[in-house]
Amino acid sequence: METGNPRNRVRIFAQFTGIFILGMVIGAVIYNGIFHLSYNQLWIENKDLQIELNQALDEMKTMKKFSKRQTIIKSIKIRVEESEHTLDAVASKEIVQKLQEELQVLRGRSMFEIDTDAKMARTFLNRKIYIVREKEFSVQIKTMLVSEGVLQIWIEVKPYVRS
Repeated sequence: METGNPRNRVRIFAQFTGIFILGMVIGAVIYNGIFHLSYNQLWIENKDLQIELNQALDEMKTMKKFSKRQTIIKSIKIRVEESEHTLDAVASKEIVQKLQEELQVLRGRSMFEIDTDAKMARTFLNRKIYIVREKEFSVQIKTMLVSEGVLQIWIEVKPYVRS
């Protein structure tokens, strides 16, 4: 076969063009994957900062409102316990944010009367179902601790399985 034949030139040109286009497609797929990973990380970090900002604003309002009283709950910190069910960071952050909003009623309450409020919160929120990103999660309060005006709550989050 000689390379001067027009059919051979067209075939070689088509092969190089196909390889070039395949390289472009593979490059676009790799770029898209990297872009989505970095965007997801940025979105998670943004969610963290939004939660921190909302919490700081709420604490500031509480501090202004109850600056004279030392024995009240000024801040609420929620911690998600590690369990055998791995939970993605975004779902965890959204559940914590929803729980923070529901527990705002405890802010400004006396630390010495927290037992009645904690019982109410525990029964109200025990096994509560949250829908995050089209998935259902069950939240259970494990521990509540009040120290120096900070109510710390440890929760366990599991995927909800309908029985």
